[in-house]
Amino acid sequence: MKIYRNFFSQMIEPCALFLAWEKFRKGKRHRKDVARFDWELEQNIFELHRELSSKTYHHSAYSGFYITDPKQRHIHKAMVRDRVVHHAVFQVLNPIFEPTFIANSFSC
Repeated sequence: MKIYRNFFSQMIEPCALFLAWEKFRKGKRHRKDVARFDWELEQNIFELHRELSSKTYHHSAYSGFYITDPKQRHIHKAMVRDRVVHHAVFQVLNPIFEPTFIANSFSC
């Protein structure tokens, strides 16, 4: 079994957070919450880095809303800064876990 180390330090590096931001914002540039985060991007990314490295980061509450496609569903969405962290975590963990998954997956 292979042992992996330094996950957390890889996830919270500013360059990893900027890359996570680029991947997250693809196709979402004109959304208000994304544009607000982008307006002060460097400040937001470095603030995230400081909070993560000092272990004071707290995930914000989810916002809920309804969509209809074709039936009504209640959706819960994380704040932009939290979704950037989600992408940063995914960047580091996905290459490790993806090869271990089966080829076909079905949801229900």
